[in-house]
Amino acid sequence: MQMKPLLPPVAVNGVTIDPALIAAEAQNHPAPKGKPGAAWKAAARALAVRELLLQEARRHAIAPDPVEIEPGRWETEEEALVRQLLDEAVIPAPADEATLRARYDAEPDRFAAPALFEAAHILFAAAPDDTESRNAARVQAHEILVQLQHQPSQFADLAMRYSACSSKTAGGVLGQLSSGDTVPEFEAALNAMEEGKIALAETRYGIHVIRLDARAQGAVLPFEVVLPHLREAYEKAAWLQASRDLITELAARAQVSGTELA
Repeated sequence: MQMKPLLPPVAVNGVTIDPALIAAEAQNHPAPKGKPGAAWKAAARALAVRELLLQEARRHAIAPDPVEIEPGRWETEEEALVRQLLDEAVIPAPADEATLRARYDAEPDRFAAPALFEAAHILFAAAPDDTESRNAARVQAHEILVQLQHQPSQFADLAMRYSACSSKTAGGVLGQLSSGDTVPEFEAALNAMEEGKIALAETRYGIHVIRLDARAQGAVLPFEVVLPHLREAYEKAAWLQASRDLITELAARAQVSGTELA
């Protein structure tokens, strides 16, 4: 007796997509734990969209013209067809300056220069998955915090004695920091602190006793400075939306089985 396949065949306008191709493509789509079929479904959907675009390119009689993607690596003819179709059919809405100005005026703080910090820390190293070491580091960091609240002038000495960071040789001083110079957890702690205060923070590296010496908030950048970045972001989003609209339109006219393209 022939066994019924576990997953339905995927076809687009009568063209069946090889299950082996779907299985290979599934390697590029991570699946949530316990849901191995999610990767297959994502791969089936991606290949169905690709087939839909290839059929549309051939309907327009587009001649493939592969380009060099990187030195020594060229597009396949099918990759070229998809790119050329999108270049021809996807026409995003233009980015007018009035719209971009309205976005800037609505949230000017989004366009501020990075804040600058001067800080020092004492690191008690402990990996996030090492519960025992993590708990011990918390206890030790808390003890040092209490000590510093009574004797803040001891920070440099305690950093040299206990810190697992190379900054210990400078009394824990990290110098001037800006956004992106540290891990997000450490930066969030700096943003939440008041100048002159000492606090605890946890990061992927362990438990930190942090002293914030100074903060300089970044000024809001002029519209003329951020305009090129606003325009680029707007155009990318508009292109993405226009490409989705094209796929939605093609899918509405197509006969698709075995997957959902909505």
